[in-house]
Amino acid sequence: MKVLVTGHSGFIGQHLVPRLEKSYEVICFESDLLDFETASEEVLDSQCDQIVHLAARTEVEKSFYEPTVFSMINYIGTENLVNAASKLPNLKNFLFASTMEVYGWQPVSDDIKNGKIPDTIPAYNETTEPNPNAPYAVAKLACEKYLQYAHRSKNLPFTALRQTNTYGRKDNNFFVVEQIISQMLNNSDNIYLGYDTPYRNFLYIDDLIDLWCLLVDKYNDVNDGQIFTIGPNNAVSIDALAKMIAEKLNWEGTIHWNEKPKRDGEIWLLNSDNKKLTERTGWQPKTKLSDGLDKIIRDLQ
Repeated sequence: MKVLVTGHSGFIGQHLVPRLEKSYEVICFESDLLDFETASEEVLDSQCDQIVHLAARTEVEKSFYEPTVFSMINYIGTENLVNAASKLPNLKNFLFASTMEVYGWQPVSDDIKNGKIPDTIPAYNETTEPNPNAPYAVAKLACEKYLQYAHRSKNLPFTALRQTNTYGRKDNNFFVVEQIISQMLNNSDNIYLGYDTPYRNFLYIDDLIDLWCLLVDKYNDVNDGQIFTIGPNNAVSIDALAKMIAEKLNWEGTIHWNEKPKRDGEIWLLNSDNKKLTERTGWQPKTKLSDGLDKIIRDLQ
């Protein structure tokens, strides 16, 4: 079986491609997704059986300052890929990396912003109405809608994952877990972060790669236009996350909060469960947050 992977050089792709190559013929997509003719030609020439679409701009914060760029790359690029994929004669599944960011603003968000933390942190799932509140998230939801259109109108098989914040990067400290660890390792006295209040859930990279591989293996179980949240239901505040990391590093410096530009589209709670996904595939996260933090700390030290 041939599997075409876009975004093979990105965070997820770097981990996924070697795993897939153990069982499949992997084709790493090289064309510019915004060049429809060239991209379409590469897709059709591949005669692939499945497509794993990871290519995207993913830095949510930057999407506020580059909305057109994010819309072009993330939405138009995906639209071009879907249109090309719909012409493949034997496509078994189109797997799309969406995001939990599509949930965006929810009523509980204002409560948390104003310091009213609920007794139980809610976990969004596939029935929660999306309210994207960042250009990145708007583009990703639009991609989901286009896939649903292609599924209805062109019988395109697809699966979309509303991915959780995934950590485990060794060469990029832009994202929150790696950023906190890197700052503490390099600054014994002071570090500078954004908001401390938002709640997020976190997934270790190895668990996510296990899931992608499983979905490729079990394409017949999920290729009927399914959209999944992937959990885990383990949301913590960024403040609590920083304290966990500080304790593991024996770091006793001062955290300066609110030191980054204000984001008008800040989302104060993002958390999800994996119930539907686990019932359908049997997958569930194995790595507890504390254990995953230990692993990435070892990698970054």
